[in-house]
Amino acid sequence: MTTATDTWIALAEQHTAHNYHPLPVVVAEASGAWVTDVEGRRYLDCLAGYSALNFGHGHPDLLAAAHRQLDPVTLTSRAFHHDQLGPFCADLAALAATDLVLPMNTGAEAVESAIKVSRMWGYRVKGVPDGQATIVVADGNFHGRTTTIISFSTDPQARDDFGPYTPGFRVVPYGDADALAAAIDDSTVAVLLEPIQGEAGVLVPPPGYLSAARVLCTERNVLLVLDEIQSGLGRTGETFAWQQEGAQPDLMVLGKALGGGIVPVSAVVGREAVLGVLHPGEHGSTFGGNPLACAVGQEVVRLLGTGFYQQRARELGDVLHSRLGLLIGQGLLAVRGRGLWAGIDVEPTLATGREVCERLAARGLLAKDTHGSTIRLAPPLVIDRTEVEWAVDQLAEVLSELS
Repeated sequence: MTTATDTWIALAEQHTAHNYHPLPVVVAEASGAWVTDVEGRRYLDCLAGYSALNFGHGHPDLLAAAHRQLDPVTLTSRAFHHDQLGPFCADLAALAATDLVLPMNTGAEAVESAIKVSRMWGYRVKGVPDGQATIVVADGNFHGRTTTIISFSTDPQARDDFGPYTPGFRVVPYGDADALAAAIDDSTVAVLLEPIQGEAGVLVPPPGYLSAARVLCTERNVLLVLDEIQSGLGRTGETFAWQQEGAQPDLMVLGKALGGGIVPVSAVVGREAVLGVLHPGEHGSTFGGNPLACAVGQEVVRLLGTGFYQQRARELGDVLHSRLGLLIGQGLLAVRGRGLWAGIDVEPTLATGREVCERLAARGLLAKDTHGSTIRLAPPLVIDRTEVEWAVDQLAEVLSELS
């Protein structure tokens, strides 16, 4: 018998490019930490749109902000001013304790923008000869999927058959401050890092790594650029993950949760001495900083300003990691992460990450595998303790079934 799920999936498979391999769940409604499929089954969402849904599905304050802006005006382009841009940028800059905001749409756009600004700063301020700027990055990185960004990816699946590749990047081991220092020379304009590598499996660098990178960049007159698209905006228990070590970047890249799960909103935020190198006509975006995006983004900033979600991530993150830690040796090899963000390595002889996620979905829990037998857990920050406990219970049951 053909189900509604079968019908919707068949239609998508027939007319959609096959660049994703989703779990066979067709979501029709969502609220808070839960989604409901076309058959009426409910699932606890422990992926949260790769951290785009930090505030859950349909947060009432975020929906209200969007609704208030839909009727007056949603798009002007940056050819004209509008009354939402200034307040949003001012509030976001204040939240990040910095000067300027360059609003964009997607995370990859914001990373590309940070790369362009870093190179421009290198030529116009540092004095690097034209065309010779280099940027140091870390292996295992994930900053997006544009041609330039995948040029310095070390993931063959993201990189292969998309060449020729953009030059100007040096790749060093993640978490190795000595390797970072050795890679910097007079041509280096920036070091681009994720404070925690999400796509790689929620890899947390050794203590002191980010602060060492900050000191090194200051000493060598190099920009520290941190990609907080997944790690930022409350996910790790701080507003930004760099705050754990006080390693404030010169440029920070934000996205995902900045749009509240409603609209794509991203930004590069940083010091005026860096972002100020841009002049009119040198960079732009038709939709970047549009009124609807700014209205939603400003409400996201307001929610974070309360500190409630950061505290919730810390407290419930302790519960999550404590419970997951008990499963090491019971089907898990390792647990990593911070706040409400965990990467777990399943014993590969038991199952792949995909197989575990399929079994979890059958139990009403949605999660996403990454490489091999690694699974990421990143529930919305509106999840409660009972739901966190229930999620780990489901994982424990699946691992027990597989043992």
